[in-house]
This record gives sequence, C-alpha cells and structure tokens, in this order.
Amino acid sequence: MGKSSFVLTSVFCISCIIISVADNDNLFDVCPTAAMPSIFINGFPCKNPANITASDFKNTELNQVGDTDNFLQSYTSIVTAAEYPGLNTLGLATGRTDLDVAGLVTAHAHPRASEIFFVSKGMISAGFIDTSNQVFQKVLKEGDVFIVPRGLLHFIFNNGYEFATIFSVYNSQNPGLFDITGAIINNASDDAKRITMRLASVSKLEVNNQGQAPFANSDPFQTAGPDFHLDL
Repeated sequence: MGKSSFVLTSVFCISCIIISVADNDNLFDVCPTAAMPSIFINGFPCKNPANITASDFKNTELNQVGDTDNFLQSYTSIVTAAEYPGLNTLGLATGRTDLDVAGLVTAHAHPRASEIFFVSKGMISAGFIDTSNQVFQKVLKEGDVFIVPRGLLHFIFNNGYEFATIFSVYNSQNPGLFDITGAIINNASDDAKRITMRLASVSKLEVNNQGQAPFANSDPFQTAGPDFHLDL
C-alpha cells in the first residue's frame, strides 16, 4: 500500500510539473495585446482572433532618433507588449539607444530580462558587472553584438567620434528597469561628471590597448585590477 501511494504521488507530481511547464508556452499561434481589462493580471489579454491584423506585428516607435540634448547626451526607449501588441506572450521586448559623442548610459539593470544589443552606427564601449564585482567590458563597432545577462548592472559609453545608435532585444515582454546611478546621485552633480570621466578614460584605455590612460588625473576605476576584464 505504501509503495502504491508513493507511485501515485510521484505520477501526480510529475503530471503537475509537465502541466506547469506547458502552461508557460503560448497556447495560440499569435496573441496580440487586447485593450486592458478592469482587473489586474500578470501580462496582457489576447485580442479576439477575428480582429488580429498585420499591423499588430509592426511597430515604428524605434525608427526615430532619440533626444540626446541632456546632461548624459543619451536617450533610451524600450518598447514592450504594452506598445507593441504583437509581442504579447512571445517573451520579447525591443529597444533603441542613441548616444551623442561622449554620451553615457549610466549603470542600470533589467530584473526580468537578458539583453542582446546590436551596434547599428558608431563605436561604443559597453560592459556589465557580475555578482562577484567583476567588470566585463568591450569596445564595439558597427555590426558588433553584445550580451548582458539578466539582472546585471551594465553601462554604455560612446567613445567614438560620431553619433552612435544601438538596437536591443530583451527576452521578456516587460524587462523592467532600475538605474542605480540615478537613484543615488543627481545627473547634474560633480559625481555624475566624475563617473563620465572614468568611463571615458577606461574606454580609451581599451581602444588604445596601452598601459597608460589618456586622462592621467581622471583616476578611472580605482578598483580595476585582476577583476577588471578589458580585452579587444
């Protein structure tokens, strides 16, 4: 009796696991976002299949250059299933980042998504910081692709001589965003300027691949050492 109960319990648990995994997949070919209901749900409801059109799968919000006339000289726009109906239930979101010369995207993270971005124009330096406080940074040129693991702080700096544009894809229809720098300093403060100078110095170090920083007084990343990964 005990053995039979164990077998039945095991079969029940395995069945529940299989059902749970299956429910994570899309149960329809497509599921564009419908109008928001009066109740709060985790995600968005689907449109009536009879009302789905090709327009649900096209979005033009990322074809405009962002306004970089600000202190950081950068602008980032993320398009989720809320603005792009065709993304609903697909586990995807898209984004665009524009950076003027010396433009900076300060350290931030996406708690629900990994990010892969493609450099469409210009040259940038991008990196992320893992949970052991190691920094992995690369210089990226037009056509290059870079991956940022889910939830890790990352940053971007335009270390080229022309305007830079990056397009991103996230593996969540709502990747989320928190900017730790914006939470602890004022963008117009001397601290923010110091961060910009440090990123500029480290970026130029990588480009030159030399042992001396172009800005000797900028003190780039005092903690950079064995845990700071710079390679071309």
